Amino acid sequence: MYERALAGKERTLGPNHISTLTTVNDLGMLYKALGRLKEAERMYEWALAGEEKALGPNHTSTLTTVNDLGMLYRALGRLKEAERMYERALAGFEKALGPNHTSTLITVNNLGQLYMDLGRLEEAERMYEQALAGSEKALGPNHPETLNTVGNLGQLYKALGRLEEAERIMYERALAGFEKALGPNHTSTLTTVNDLGLLYRALGQLEEAERMYARALAGFEKALGPNHTETLITVDNLGQLYRDLGRLEEAERMYERALAGKERALGPNHTSTLITVHNLGQLYRDLGQLEEAERMYERALAGKEKNLHPNHTATLTPI
Repeated sequence: MYERALAGKERTLGPNHISTLTTVNDLGMLYKALGRLKEAERMYEWALAGEEKALGPNHTSTLTTVNDLGMLYRALGRLKEAERMYERALAGFEKALGPNHTSTLITVNNLGQLYMDLGRLEEAERMYEQALAGSEKALGPNHPETLNTVGNLGQLYKALGRLEEAERIMYERALAGFEKALGPNHTSTLTTVNDLGLLYRALGQLEEAERMYARALAGFEKALGPNHTETLITVDNLGQLYRDLGRLEEAERMYERALAGKERALGPNHTSTLITVHNLGQLYRDLGQLEEAERMYERALAGKEKNLHPNHTATLTPI
C-alpha cells in the first residue's frame, strides 16, 4: 500500500512534496520493522533531505526523521552515526518542545540504549532515569513508552549485576504491563520475554530461561518471520542456553541458523553477527574443533576491533 501511495504521490506532487515525504518516512518505518534495513536507510535519508529543504533543519518533523535515522544506524551497528543523530534530535526537541515532551523523552531513552551499546553504563542509567521520570509524568506508569524504558532499565540493572532489581522491574512491571496493554504476542511483549530469558540464564535458572526463549522465538517467528533480526537474536540466545545445558548439537544448529541469517540481514561485520561468530568459536572449542574455534575467534576479534574501540567491553569479552 505504501509503495503504491508513494508512486502516486511522486507522480502527482513530486518527490519533495511534504505529503510525499510523509509516505517516504512511513515506508522507511515499514522496511525497518520488516528487517529490510538498507531499504529503510534509503527512505529515511530521502525523507530527511526533503524535510530539511522544505521545513528547515529544526522543524519537529525533520527532528523526528533524524531520531528515526539514529535508531536505524544503531540497528545497523553504526553507533557513532547513531549518536550524532540522537544528539541532534535531542537538542532540537528540547529547544522546540521542552525537556518533558514525549518526543524529547523518547530520544533520551534512545540515547540510553546507545550508551548501553557503547558500554557507557552510568550515562545510560542517567538517560533511562530521566526518560522514565518524564514518561511516568507525561504518559502514566502503564503506557507502552513508559514500559519500554522500564524494560531498558531492567537490562541495565542486569548489566550492572543488580539481578534482583532487574527481575523485579522486568517481570513484575514491564512484562505484566505489556501483556495488559498490548497483549501476550505483541513484539514489545516478546522482547521483554526474551530479555527475561537472558536474566534467568544469568541467575542460573536455565529451565525458566528456556521457557522464555521458546515463547519469544515462537512469537517472533509468527509476528516477524524466521529471518527477522529479532527472531535471529532469540535463536542465538537459545544456542547459548543449549551450550550451557550441554546440548551441543542443538546449540550448533541454533548458532549456524543465527549466523547465516545475520550475515544476510546485517552483513558479516555487524556487531550482532560477530557475537554469534564468537559464540560459535566457544562451541567449537567445547567440541574439540580447535582450528575452527581459532578461526571464529580471530574473525570476531578482528571485526570488533574494526567496529568498536579496542578497549570497548565487547572487544574485551574473554574467549
